[in-house]
Amino acid sequence: MANFPTPVVLGTEQVRARLDEFIVIDVRTAGEYGSGHLPGALNVPLDQVRRALPEIEQAARHGEVLVVCASGARAESASRLLAEQGIVTATLEGGTGAWAARGYELTVPPAAEARAVWGMERQVRFTAGTLVLLGLVLGWLVHPAFPLLSAAIAGGLVFSALTNTCGMAVVLGKLPYNRPRTADHLDTALAALRAHA
Repeated sequence: MANFPTPVVLGTEQVRARLDEFIVIDVRTAGEYGSGHLPGALNVPLDQVRRALPEIEQAARHGEVLVVCASGARAESASRLLAEQGIVTATLEGGTGAWAARGYELTVPPAAEARAVWGMERQVRFTAGTLVLLGLVLGWLVHPAFPLLSAAIAGGLVFSALTNTCGMAVVLGKLPYNRPRTADHLDTALAALRAHA
């Protein structure tokens, strides 16, 4: 079994005191990132981290990398992936949500550019709840087999909790409102990472 570097989990106070020392990578979707992010954070959505590995590795040679998301789960996944490549990272305990709850500054794009997008966890809860209700209502009104949809969603939620993964979040992350408006959004973040070298 290979020994990978263990990501360090830092509290909001620790990160705030040293924020300017970190290369901050926000792994939320572009829509979530646009609704407010840590000052100076670069957006590399979780599903694009592998593509950004060379730039992240290069930047990590010249500064400490802090990976953040909404609550910490996606940042932990990204940090594990980076650790497998030998890249040492830190994560923010409680993510951007904990940062905002402490009243710390979030950078929000100008109103003309910003799009109000729910956080991914809220999107998952809404979608799962809607599908469960839909399965129950259709089972009552249309066919008695429809509650199997509700059971499948419940099983998926249990699997998600046990494995600390979320297939529904992956699918929702690909929807247009969670994607950047411009094709060069990731390229901009990658160029900024290269500039840290």
